[in-house]
Amino acid sequence: MLADREDGLSRGEAVTSVYRIIRPDGEVRWIQDRGIPVIDESGNFVDFTSVLFDITDRQESEGRYRSLVEMSPDLIAVYSRGKLDYINEAGCKLFKAKSPEELVGQPISMLIPPDVLAHIKNRELAIDEDFEEKLWFEFKATQIDGQKIDVEMSAMPILYEGRMAEQIVGRDLTQRKKAEKTIKYMAYYDVLTGLPNRNMVRKHLNAALSNGSGKLAVLFLDLDRFKIINDTKGHRVGDLLLKVVATRLKNAVREQGLVSRQGGDEFIIVLKDFGKEQIIEVAERILNEFNEGITIEGQEFFVTPSIGISMAPADGQDEETLIKHADTAMYLAKDRGKNNYQFYTDKLHGLSSRKMELENGLRKALEQNQLMLHYQPQVNLETWKIIGVEALVRWVHPEKGIISPAEFIPMAEETGLIVPLGKWVLKKASAQNKVWQEKGYSPIPMSVNISVRQLQEDRFIDSVKQVLFDTQLAPKYLDFEITESVMQNSEKTALILDQLKELGITLAIDDFGTGYSSLSLLKHFPIDKIKIDKSFVDDIIHHSNQGAMVKTIIDMGHNLQFDVIAEGVEEQEQVEFLLKNGCVVGQGYHFSRPLSVEAMEELLIKNNEGTLL
Repeated sequence: MLADREDGLSRGEAVTSVYRIIRPDGEVRWIQDRGIPVIDESGNFVDFTSVLFDITDRQESEGRYRSLVEMSPDLIAVYSRGKLDYINEAGCKLFKAKSPEELVGQPISMLIPPDVLAHIKNRELAIDEDFEEKLWFEFKATQIDGQKIDVEMSAMPILYEGRMAEQIVGRDLTQRKKAEKTIKYMAYYDVLTGLPNRNMVRKHLNAALSNGSGKLAVLFLDLDRFKIINDTKGHRVGDLLLKVVATRLKNAVREQGLVSRQGGDEFIIVLKDFGKEQIIEVAERILNEFNEGITIEGQEFFVTPSIGISMAPADGQDEETLIKHADTAMYLAKDRGKNNYQFYTDKLHGLSSRKMELENGLRKALEQNQLMLHYQPQVNLETWKIIGVEALVRWVHPEKGIISPAEFIPMAEETGLIVPLGKWVLKKASAQNKVWQEKGYSPIPMSVNISVRQLQEDRFIDSVKQVLFDTQLAPKYLDFEITESVMQNSEKTALILDQLKELGITLAIDDFGTGYSSLSLLKHFPIDKIKIDKSFVDDIIHHSNQGAMVKTIIDMGHNLQFDVIAEGVEEQEQVEFLLKNGCVVGQGYHFSRPLSVEAMEELLIKNNEGTLL
């Protein structure tokens, strides 16, 4: 740099140099040195004069600005006369350029769309006080490889190297746009199934109602048995099942309506401009879609829909009322055997409110001592001696009176209240059996129904041990009755049942023959007894097959070395058939209905004395 300075001065040229000096105190100062040569008459260099300027503040300011620009995570660029004059490293990365040289000097139109450039140009041509106004744009920019990205950009006029130019600052919005799109999707669509969600269906319904759509139907659908599968096989299998259900519903509805998922195993379907016959046609197509099982990971599951239907304007003129009435009709479908559809009628008014009242009431029933146990004897069919007792829960509501277990047990299963309810029953029944033994009655096992939800509780085994410890009841006097549905999570179920067996508790399959258990699995479980469901026992005298199914179950039970108990025995003819075919234990109204503690004790006293029922 020094040689260049000397050369310039020797030629008689004024030379400006910029350099740093360090003061004695260590402070660094930037100096601008303008050297002016003195030339004699012959044109020879004689001397020079220097004019020094302290430009430290300006130099540091420019350095800070340059540093901020180069290190900025945002695109910063300058263009003039239609070409790019400068772009920082972030801008190069944004447009996938390897270096600024790839872009500098190129037409700015290769980076910014013509319509945006035209808007900036119009501002440049406007001669008013808004000349220095900053402009904001969002647009699709094209990278060097041709890929489109979303860009946010501001532009404002500046002086650059002595000429008017535009400085632009921008950033990539692609990820933010994707996030916004995802958030919007999640607001209106179910992430699991891809179906519209409750927000979308309400928006759709409100729009249809406000547009004065005449015929409008809402179908509220709930899957029967799904909760059992979800509890036994786990949420992953449950989620896979719901995806298949969503596909089947779309297949059934086709393009004729909106299929949405409310949450859990509840779905809503909206049909516009449909008459009742067309609605029935769609409902029956839905039912038909579930005639076949659903195979998940090599295992077949059976779920069926219960469908409630409301129609506008007869059953409601706003989305909330229509959905509520369709929900109410759905509960009627469940009460009528499930796997069917029911239309809402005025007669159903109050059904859903009763369900809500009962749900809230059941929570209080456990706290306010409204629950009680009744006991039904299990009898040796040959001697009529009582060889066991089943504990059955009853709810005595302070205002509504006796509420049927058929009404509140399914509700307890749905809401999860079955867990605390089941704990209460187990503790109460175990304590009662111990009291009877202490009174001197012949020791007999107490049967207690255990739900799938209870078995899935992490501390279930610990709670059983605690009950046995608290009541001091020997485990051999406790029978657990479980349903076939527990077989659908065979690995976990086997582990729990093995632990119960190790405690000494007897295990029975309740309502045998009504579920979907696999015999190949059943023989590997530590089961002691199977209970033939009442519906099969009824067939002995009320069906053309004359008990063929009962005989088959008895034979199979014996082959698997299970004890067999017949439920729902009501006629002597059934007793004779059961004995003839090798079933020696029965339970039902032919011997005794479920009894209070006091009435059951009277039977136990007779049992002690050897008196027949």
